[in-house]
Amino acid sequence: MPNLARPAALALVLALAVTGCGADVSQEEEKGDGATASSGSHYPVTIENCGEKKTFDRAPRRVVTNDVGITEIMFALGLEDHMAGYVMPDDKGDLTAVPWKDGYQKTEWLSKDRINKELVLDARADLVFAGWNYGFNEDEGFTPAALQRVGIDSYLLTESCRNGQGKARGVMTPLDALYSDLRNLGKVFDVEDRAATLVTSFREQVAEAQAKAPKGTDRPRVFLYDSGEDKPFTSGAFAGPHDIITKAGGDHIMKDLKDSWTTVGWETVVARDPEVIVINDYGDITAEQKRKFLKSYKPLANVSAIKNDRIVVLDYVDLVESPRNPAAISSLAASLRSLGS
Repeated sequence: MPNLARPAALALVLALAVTGCGADVSQEEEKGDGATASSGSHYPVTIENCGEKKTFDRAPRRVVTNDVGITEIMFALGLEDHMAGYVMPDDKGDLTAVPWKDGYQKTEWLSKDRINKELVLDARADLVFAGWNYGFNEDEGFTPAALQRVGIDSYLLTESCRNGQGKARGVMTPLDALYSDLRNLGKVFDVEDRAATLVTSFREQVAEAQAKAPKGTDRPRVFLYDSGEDKPFTSGAFAGPHDIITKAGGDHIMKDLKDSWTTVGWETVVARDPEVIVINDYGDITAEQKRKFLKSYKPLANVSAIKNDRIVVLDYVDLVESPRNPAAISSLAASLRSLGS
């Protein structure tokens, strides 16, 4: 799974101010909406995260997040004051149209490198919000179980939930994963009204884009290209691009893959003949370099998208689970309409 970052555009209604807590807290905790809550007025609360029931006796007060989409879920909910900081590379992309961009000024940028146990211990974190291949990784010994052993709780990004088939990921459709995380975190931090407002707004934005999207036989076949030359890294049915492509009016050619981000063979891509290719723009290899590779790679020469130069670029944060997914649907729907005209 790519672990870098980027954006697109999003129009949303929210000016959220959350009073929070740092390392020092009084006997009375303050609720996310600024009102003082006596202990027990909302808590304990129990949620289900990746099939596990988790109970919180109070709102976490020093959350560390990993990666841009995860961090912006917290910002969109107005939870900056409940964060000890975030970890992500130094390219967050264009923030001009992001309603919660002020979160980056209010929250400490802990590292541009990989998240690890030492970092979250130094930050005195009480919860780490990350995911499998979005920070959590057995090979590096950074897992929810390892954190639990040192007294730090965790919340897993729902897009990254393992589904019981080895390390394959995904237990629900991508937008449902986003909505599930918003509702869960709304409950954990006692900001359920804010979560509901976001979900309603996102659903409306997606519905508006769908109403204008290509339909029926006009739906172009679409392939998501993330990276890789020998074999392409792409999206299956449980990663963000599936819903983004589908609801934007495209026919996602890898919709039968019951995984999130995964590798396929070029022969499969050629056989399914995409009419549009969406490039995931992030990392050291630029979107233009990826475009040049695709157009020069001989096995793809007769693929419709290459022959007709129908290549669209979206940013990383548009395509991983994040509050920018609905705007990405609107953006891609507009691109598909223009390509079909």
